Amino acid sequence: MKEKEEKFLKIAELRVNKTIKSIQLIGNLSNKSHYSYTPQQISQIMSVLDKELKIVKEKFKNSKNNEKKNGFEFK
Repeated sequence: MKEKEEKFLKIAELRVNKTIKSIQLIGNLSNKSHYSYTPQQISQIMSVLDKELKIVKEKFKNSKNNEKKNGFEFK
């Protein structure tokens, strides 16, 4: 394997596992016997998580064209 790929795999695995754990901890907040929240608060949490995930997906989708990420290109 190439050095850059090995580095990617190592760091990606750590970060994804850390993110999964963090998402599970957010899910623990749904326990009504321990917490009180409004539907609006949950909507805000879900919206920001969705937004950040979309940003990450776009970064990977456009990673081949980093130089042109703010430009226009016919596909």
